[in-house]
Amino acid sequence: MFSGAQVSLYPMSDDFVDIILGAIESLDPWRDRLRLETDPLSTLMVGPPDILLPAMRDLFCAASRSGVHTTMHATVSRGCPGEPDDPICTPVASGRRDMPLADRVAEGRSAVAAAPSMNQTVAAQLSLYPLGVDHHMDEIYGCIAFLKASGVFDRSKSFCTALRGDAGPVFETLSQAFTGFGAEAGHLAMDVTVSANSPSDR
Repeated sequence: MFSGAQVSLYPMSDDFVDIILGAIESLDPWRDRLRLETDPLSTLMVGPPDILLPAMRDLFCAASRSGVHTTMHATVSRGCPGEPDDPICTPVASGRRDMPLADRVAEGRSAVAAAPSMNQTVAAQLSLYPLGVDHHMDEIYGCIAFLKASGVFDRSKSFCTALRGDAGPVFETLSQAFTGFGAEAGHLAMDVTVSANSPSDR
């Protein structure tokens, strides 16, 4: 299986270079489990699906602690048929997507409740795309049920779901959505945008 993300970080500051380079240092503890490649548009993160969102959490929080308005956009994918299998992508935790949807929702809620606090309030929105399965709407509705019960659900929007809360539970919610829904052997993509310190919140 192949799993990874294309991640772009946007600090709204003249000091954006130092903020981004400083934030990238927060990925050092993850480097033994991730392959990282940076180009002018984004950073490719390849690794286990259950590691991707926690690593992105640390990257985003390191940048947002600058106090400036910071956003991050990521396209996250697992099981893409156009990419070769990579041993680095072996999940740390055992898969659970063969469990009934109600059980996956309950397990996801428990994981979010146990997430550490990062002391950084964030807003996020995500869209989930289970591909190549006949029952994709069941998986989408199951994920929406999980998001609404996650404790960080903000509201439903056109084409996406909005979350708000501490970065720890929010990113764990994103991680559970990514790892807990969609067919076990199918291709799944998720579009994520996260924001912190937005002037619209003042």
